[in-house]
Amino acid sequence: MARLNVNPTRMELKKLKARLSTAVRGHKLLKDKSDEMVRRFTVIIKKAKTLREEVEAGLSEILRQFSIARSVTPAYFAETAFSMPSVAVKAECKTESIMGVDVPKVELIGERRSDGLPYAFSEITGEADYSVSMVSKLLPSMVALAETEKAVRMLADEIERNKRRVNALEYVMIPQLQETIKYIKDKLDENERAAVVRLMKVKSKV
Repeated sequence: MARLNVNPTRMELKKLKARLSTAVRGHKLLKDKSDEMVRRFTVIIKKAKTLREEVEAGLSEILRQFSIARSVTPAYFAETAFSMPSVAVKAECKTESIMGVDVPKVELIGERRSDGLPYAFSEITGEADYSVSMVSKLLPSMVALAETEKAVRMLADEIERNKRRVNALEYVMIPQLQETIKYIKDKLDENERAAVVRLMKVKSKV
């Protein structure tokens, strides 16, 4: 490991010892943070997996119901009915801190329904009503899934960055400081021995 290019003085030795102490404390804190982030990440990714399975199962059933509705409904009526929204949903977007990472938090704060479904009951079958109702019920889970998967990606990026910092301290900075401190100590000891030898020679001549 290459040492730092510094003057081998006691002042530099004192500074480097302080830097080494700070680096060791910082490494421990970052390592603890990384371990806790991985634990939280595991919990969130399990939640995301459960939500995804729920949403995919719900969407599969909804598509099946829509297919049934389309099969018993004239194409023109079906296209017209399903192209017009009947519900307006409001969402409030906030952020939540997870181990210092601001992840999105989306809250559905209400729905404003129009006057009934946007089609005549005589034109569309009951399967269509059931499909629209299922989509409405599945919407909160879809929003929760998007929120959770975004949190997973952001935490994964932060864990990777934190891991690089830990490795930089553990394998580069701390060994470099230790090597430089050892070099300065050896140099100071060598200078001290040389000074003692010179003093003894001077005394012997006197």
